[in-house]
Amino acid sequence: MVRIRVLVVDDHRIFAESLAAALAAEPDVDVSAAGSGPAALRCLERGAGEGRRYDVLLVDTDLGGGLSGVRPAVSVRDADEDGLVDGISLVAGVRAAHPAVRTVVLAEKDDPRRAALALQAGASGWVAKDCSLSRLLTVIRGVLRDETHLPAALLTGVLKELTATRKHRTESERLVQSLTPREREVLRCMVAGLGRKAVAERLFLSPHTVRTHMQNVLGKLGVHSTLAAVALARRAGVGPADLTGDVVERGGQLA
Repeated sequence: MVRIRVLVVDDHRIFAESLAAALAAEPDVDVSAAGSGPAALRCLERGAGEGRRYDVLLVDTDLGGGLSGVRPAVSVRDADEDGLVDGISLVAGVRAAHPAVRTVVLAEKDDPRRAALALQAGASGWVAKDCSLSRLLTVIRGVLRDETHLPAALLTGVLKELTATRKHRTESERLVQSLTPREREVLRCMVAGLGRKAVAERLFLSPHTVRTHMQNVLGKLGVHSTLAAVALARRAGVGPADLTGDVVERGGQLA
């Protein structure tokens, strides 16, 4: 019998252990529990190292206090030992580090916006914490067949959120493309958190020239602060400058 390896990640120990015990009663399920994002990542890495990879991660959407940023709040690897990382961030971190693992988000309540964020982060399913065990098992087995599972009541709302996100991203990409190559370099440095002096040193420009470039970036993006420019850049998929190497452009697009 092929057994499904499941990892339950929830900082409410009683819930995590109860769910793990219920799943363990299934003949084809092996299950473990973790109480934080970093602990979950360690379990995944240990399992991979031992040749016993996990198949499905069940993640509490309110893990670590339920941070609610527009996109995953922090990197799992940047979280402290207390696991101060929200569930959606963990989904994104696992997607990047263990792409073969399917993730299902466990939610206290249906929330189209957060469900859309979870799907964008790489989740394969969203289920209510009070769903039946049979329903949860259906979802677990379904995501292993590359199915995506959402409650029917959430579908319309999630589609609206994803459509709106795509529209905002398209507009943000258009604005970023209006920048000159040098302005895009400056923007990437801004995304990396560099101040005017640091940008000047990195790009071998005078602080005055960098100030002019930054003002031009804000003007072309239609924003009034560095924070707003960085948020728009992130929506457009602009990453930070690689502070260990050169800023690279490929075919007119940001590397």
